[in-house]
Amino acid sequence: MTRIPSQTEWRALLDWYQTLTPDTLPDIGRYYAEDARFKDPFNDARGIANIEKIFRHMFKTVKRPRFTVRDALRDGDQAFLTWDFDFACAGREVNIHGSSHLQFNDDGKITLHRDYWDTSEELFEKIPLFGLPLAWLRKKLKVV
Repeated sequence: MTRIPSQTEWRALLDWYQTLTPDTLPDIGRYYAEDARFKDPFNDARGIANIEKIFRHMFKTVKRPRFTVRDALRDGDQAFLTWDFDFACAGREVNIHGSSHLQFNDDGKITLHRDYWDTSEELFEKIPLFGLPLAWLRKKLKVV
């Protein structure tokens, strides 16, 4: 039977996400299974080393990245988070709102971390070169 992370372990995971830095990134093994999978709109990686690379890339490409967990629900061996991701890039402050689906193994470690967020609305529309055509298309397709 799958072990649900204790309240203390759950709180530690949420705190880790919200205070993540290049210095705390090596703690990933406390929370993720060795063969964990991470998937978001741009990446699909397996294994802690590859997941860590994704986070390291984030720290290299954006300034002041910070996750704020808005809601966190657990049910059995799964969890669902909603979050805000704030960062600076090219002199602009950016906010992305998204969610994560987590699945845990028998040791209470994450085996699947799947991020869901709208790349068009949350990112591309905020980039001038992409933003105008996407805003036009969104307006054209909007019903109400």
